[in-house]
Amino acid sequence: MTAGFQLGVIGSLTLSVASSVAIVICNKALISTLGFPFATTLTSWHLMVTFCTLHVAQRLRFFEAKAIDGQTVVLFGLLNGTSIGLLNLSLGFNSIGFYQMTKLAIIPFTVLLETIFLKKRFSETIKFSLLVLLLGVGIASVTDLKLNFLGSVLSGLAIATTCVGQILTNTIQRKLKVSSTQLLYQSAPYQAAILFATGPFVDQLLTDRSVFAHKYTFPVVGFIVMSCLIAVSVNFSTFLVIGTTSPVTYQVLGHLKTCLVLSFGYTLLHDPFTWRNILGILVAIFGMALYSYFSVREGKKQKCVGDALPVSQVRTHDPIRIQECSSSSSELSLYMHPLDSSDPMFLPADAGQGDGAAACVGQGRR
Repeated sequence: MTAGFQLGVIGSLTLSVASSVAIVICNKALISTLGFPFATTLTSWHLMVTFCTLHVAQRLRFFEAKAIDGQTVVLFGLLNGTSIGLLNLSLGFNSIGFYQMTKLAIIPFTVLLETIFLKKRFSETIKFSLLVLLLGVGIASVTDLKLNFLGSVLSGLAIATTCVGQILTNTIQRKLKVSSTQLLYQSAPYQAAILFATGPFVDQLLTDRSVFAHKYTFPVVGFIVMSCLIAVSVNFSTFLVIGTTSPVTYQVLGHLKTCLVLSFGYTLLHDPFTWRNILGILVAIFGMALYSYFSVREGKKQKCVGDALPVSQVRTHDPIRIQECSSSSSELSLYMHPLDSSDPMFLPADAGQGDGAAACVGQGRR
């Protein structure tokens, strides 16, 4: 791995964390303080503004648009848009605790899918570090696990679409040799379209209020505009992180955001905080440190093996070429999900411990 590439990865991870925490602050104020609970519709606006921004950048020749197979882009965009809607529905029809468990389940299911379908290998040390991470986040954020059939079905569908969407984000960039900017530019209109068409209905189902009947005061409009502008950075960094590292690393990064959001809520917003939260965060940070250490160590080991093997053998070893090894040396320890779906775009209005571009619309149906 070159020094320039490693700096690029560190920069993308930093941008992802900073922008996600910023949008959490903005959206918590928008949803909790200003009473604008229409999360799915807001996410469609995020994606529309992202596309418009990228279109202007492309016209100004900041990047070159690259044609991608139309069917691939449409299906990819619709899948990611559906994932966001399902995550919102999962939150609406489940308790916050069960929703957090849904988010935690994304990592093991991603590992399972990559192992089965992409023949990717994860060492026992990597699996152990991920287990420690998930245990810590679970201790810190999971409160109750009330189940209901519809909510469980929605959660299962949300997990499946999120995992597949994030794996495809990585695979498309690697296989078709397109940048994160090019892929986001091509797919954002389709993601925005499905959410723009279904968002008002999903939001009304979850909140019993209409986005069209809401009173749009100057502060509400101001925070919506600010949220959309920050979302450009969130969406861009999401594709960038997954493209330069892996879907699993992006999920690990997301759980770091969860810990940061919990800490932020306690220190600045005075949200309720217990020793259980503190213990969970410390365990999660320890898990992230283990993941970082083992990833870098195995990346260096794999690089040495790759240098020693003929090119033909290296390619046979990993024909998909999703990564250079089971855990790239560029994967640093770092929530939660996709254009969120797994970015903490929204927080529960009353709990201060939610995440994901899956937005929070309250406590959910318990």
